[in-house]
Amino acid sequence: MTPIPLDPAQLLAPDFSLTRLSRAALAVLGREWLMHGHLQDRIGMPLAHAGRPREEMEAIAIDEWMAASPVYSRRTQRALGFEGTTVETIFKNIQLDIGAPHQFLDFRFTLHDDHHGEFQLAHCGALMDVEPMGEDYTRGMCHTIEDPTFDATAVATNPRAQVRPILRPPRVPADRHPHCHWTVTIDESFPAVVPHPNVALVERSLAARCVVDDPGAGHEPGGWDDYSGPLDPDFQLEDLSQRAQVIALQEIAVQSHLLLRGFCLAVSERVGVDATIERVAKMAGGRGSVTAARLRRAFSVGEGAAGLGAILTMHPFFWPRTYVQPSIEVDGERVRIGLQASSPIFAEDDDFTWLASMPGVADRAITAIARGFDRRARAEPVSTRPGGRGAEGDRVGPAGGP
Repeated sequence: MTPIPLDPAQLLAPDFSLTRLSRAALAVLGREWLMHGHLQDRIGMPLAHAGRPREEMEAIAIDEWMAASPVYSRRTQRALGFEGTTVETIFKNIQLDIGAPHQFLDFRFTLHDDHHGEFQLAHCGALMDVEPMGEDYTRGMCHTIEDPTFDATAVATNPRAQVRPILRPPRVPADRHPHCHWTVTIDESFPAVVPHPNVALVERSLAARCVVDDPGAGHEPGGWDDYSGPLDPDFQLEDLSQRAQVIALQEIAVQSHLLLRGFCLAVSERVGVDATIERVAKMAGGRGSVTAARLRRAFSVGEGAAGLGAILTMHPFFWPRTYVQPSIEVDGERVRIGLQASSPIFAEDDDFTWLASMPGVADRAITAIARGFDRRARAEPVSTRPGGRGAEGDRVGPAGGP
């Protein structure tokens, strides 16, 4: 794909908002943010598995998704106007879930009626990742983890919904398509799915309760103002209006924050808070860097400090602005990034954010983002507010260096 050209000066303007981007650019950015959320487990699960049995890693993944998915699913439904109790609502929800990033997982939906439907994965990038690890890991993802977590996503719509497999891996023959095939059925005779106990803990977080910015009318015409119309099996972010895209992207960013919270709750119950925060630091660095590199490939923003500042502006770690509030300024060949102490992310009553209070977490994450843009870059703290969390300090990220 040819990178979309963007003007760094526009991105770095003090009054920048996502509405400054075209619908085409917002759709690409949204897909990158979906992938950013999905990447959490590519880093988090190996960290959870290190020195511990595979079965415990699988249990952590189940607890993580069951805690977060119902919370952010209901948020997304409200934000884009498709709340309901039917299979159609469940399918729309999946189409806007970080667990199903567009063009990495290729979902095909068939809606029969309000209570019955099917979906297939014509291609599953997650399966491509796990198959080389062997049948035990494939069954762990496609059986052990997906059975309860698909139902946990559906329960956000209807507690008597069941997602059940027709066909799934391990694949026989090895090149079989589709990769999997599932039914979704709602029946009042089904036992109601019981919410995971950590759902309540996720719900009370400031991230779960933050209200994203309503951008008002967009300046570019076209697209749907919400997703209240019929299910489009081929839905893509380009279908939305500029206003709806901006709202959807902010909700996608919230999904990532909430999924990380689900991960932290699951891990801390097993290894304690300190060991969990150590994993958060590694996850923030790895995911921050990969996403920055992907954004640089997706968008043409130029070289040097201005280009790095543009990537920082677009990075989902710093969205929505109603939850985490950065200031990003280019100063010659350096970028100064400050994180406002008033940001709600600093007011959470625990350390289960990527800006955790463990000293050095944000430093490492911002360094990783800078190096994702330019491997020669580095970041260094230049100040820390007295009495504040270590992550609140301003930082300087040179665009190049030894």
